Amino acid sequence: MESASVSVLVNDNPTDEFKSMRGLRQGDPLTHFLFIIVAEGLVGLVRKAVKAKMLSGVKVGRNAVELCMLQFADDTLSLCEDSFRNLEGYSEGI
Repeated sequence: MESASVSVLVNDNPTDEFKSMRGLRQGDPLTHFLFIIVAEGLVGLVRKAVKAKMLSGVKVGRNAVELCMLQFADDTLSLCEDSFRNLEGYSEGI
């Protein structure tokens, strides 16, 4: 079975085309489950970073609830306070 050619954008420049031999493709029903698994791992890392005081989220509302991440369907929005501490946490790979 021959696969379609794929190219990836890196800094708005396409790479050389290559053939995808294995794995999931767009529209594959397993992609939703893969996203959930990866998203859960990301949430776990963010919680760990917040607990270790390496990352602080944005405080909203009267009760100052801290938000670090919002997820809906297949979208993820990362929120953090604008501080050098947060930048250093990200650069260290949390």
